[in-house]
Amino acid sequence: MDARTISTPLGRITVSAAAIAQIVARTAEESYGVVGLSSQGRLLARLRSRQGVAVAERNGGVGIELAVVVEYGLNLAEVASTVRSRVTYEVERLTRLKVAAVDVTIKDVRASA
Repeated sequence: MDARTISTPLGRITVSAAAIAQIVARTAEESYGVVGLSSQGRLLARLRSRQGVAVAERNGGVGIELAVVVEYGLNLAEVASTVRSRVTYEVERLTRLKVAAVDVTIKDVRASA
């Protein structure tokens, strides 16, 4: 998916996949229990965090996959559920695009810095 277009009475708005990925990355990084995003088992720096996020067309909406590193000692299922809910809410609120799915993969568990 390169971009999604929204038609309005005043014209079209195009939102790139990179912009959606940035929203997802920032939202996930701000979520309780998330130490950071991950790509192939490595914790990513904030500037490269979009590498831990994939955005694609799915079932007529936006499909999102992200890999996170979670703080040790927390309930992993609850953290993943919270991330999924927050990402869905923020992407829909900020872009007005329908989120079809958010798949969260927990790549690692670490003590927060």
